[in-house]
Amino acid sequence: MDHSRRRLLRHALHLVPVAALAPSASRAQTEATPGARPGRTVLTVQAAGRPAVDFDMAALERLPQRSFRTSTPWYPKPVSFTGPLLRDVLAAAGVRGRTLRAVALNDYKVDLPADDAARFDVIVARLLDGRPMPVRERGPLFIVYPFNTSAELQSEKYYSRSAWQLRRIEVD
Repeated sequence: MDHSRRRLLRHALHLVPVAALAPSASRAQTEATPGARPGRTVLTVQAAGRPAVDFDMAALERLPQRSFRTSTPWYPKPVSFTGPLLRDVLAAAGVRGRTLRAVALNDYKVDLPADDAARFDVIVARLLDGRPMPVRERGPLFIVYPFNTSAELQSEKYYSRSAWQLRRIEVD
């Protein structure tokens, strides 16, 4: 990613007040999706020796969004996921590294190579079939690979790297 795009992504988080970009979700959707309230941290990105960067849902929405429809082992039919590319989230946080450790709400941890974010259009999904994902549906955030784009991705190796109920990314 070139320097100007990285700088744009990093500064996009600060261009508009969070309250002005709050999603227009119904009260029921907001209550069903912990962390969806404006200003509440839903994702923390931490790299050794650097201050942690917290994202609320509005900050993630301000990043360029990507959508794809894919089959997964977790849903009976193909579903659509929408969210920023993982590489854009890392660039916005201003971090680089070799390994990413995804940490879920229940403290489940999985490591994935940072190179995956460059090689594949991995997203930090915030929408499932156009709707916010409540915790009971693997939300509010879910690292998802575009499984249907290659046979290589349709394997336990990549399925296991797809962390749902994501709350933190630690970068080494």
